[in-house]
Amino acid sequence: MNEQPLVKTDEGQVLNLAQETQFAPNGIVSRTLLKSPNARVVLFGFAQGQELTEHTSPHRALVQILSGECEFALGSQWHKLKAGDWLHMPPHLPHAVRATQAFSMLLTLIKAEG
Repeated sequence: MNEQPLVKTDEGQVLNLAQETQFAPNGIVSRTLLKSPNARVVLFGFAQGQELTEHTSPHRALVQILSGECEFALGSQWHKLKAGDWLHMPPHLPHAVRATQAFSMLLTLIKAEG
């Protein structure tokens, strides 16, 4: 997630997320859309069967499923998510994700408040 963001923070811009989403066979593709001192927005494309094992983040996170389906663990509870679903994760909550089919999601990380 270290590439140049697609959006400049000092310019208005419109993106079509379906067109910007990239998939790789047997892989996960992430594209940083916006990076600012207070937030980061990342677009992900997961191939079927791919997963991110349990991890945590020091930041509040919002996830919107854009296409396909996945299973997402918040703490020890797994949730089946599909296009249109949205979730919130407070900082330091263990979480994991696995692609039950190819899917895309938008991750928004909100850095420390106050």
